[in-house]
Amino acid sequence: MRTSSWPWFCAWLTVGAVGSLSLLTVLTVGLYLLPVAVLAAGLLASRRGSSAGLSGGISGLGLPLLYVAFLNRGGPGTVCTTTATGQSCTDEYNPWLWLTAGIALLIAGIVISAIRKHTTTTR
Repeated sequence: MRTSSWPWFCAWLTVGAVGSLSLLTVLTVGLYLLPVAVLAAGLLASRRGSSAGLSGGISGLGLPLLYVAFLNRGGPGTVCTTTATGQSCTDEYNPWLWLTAGIALLIAGIVISAIRKHTTTTR
């Protein structure tokens, strides 16, 4: 990846992460995050040269999925925690599904960026 494309990759990564987070949290703060992601994507798309890091958006989609996998690391099933004052139990999802999807998206964006860089430099 060219040195100048890394800032664009990181900017698109952030937009992708906010967009994915807005979809995962649509019933709470997601409705407020979605316009931010759309506005940031529009702003980035209007900048000359920003398409060099567009694949960062794909990688960004995977970051919130990795966080969900981390939060559900005790699952799947009911996970109970005991403290000095009591016990609480929560149902957790299968973290492997979230982890697999998150890693796949993260790697896909990096691979697409590397392929794009390779095809641009060989021409």
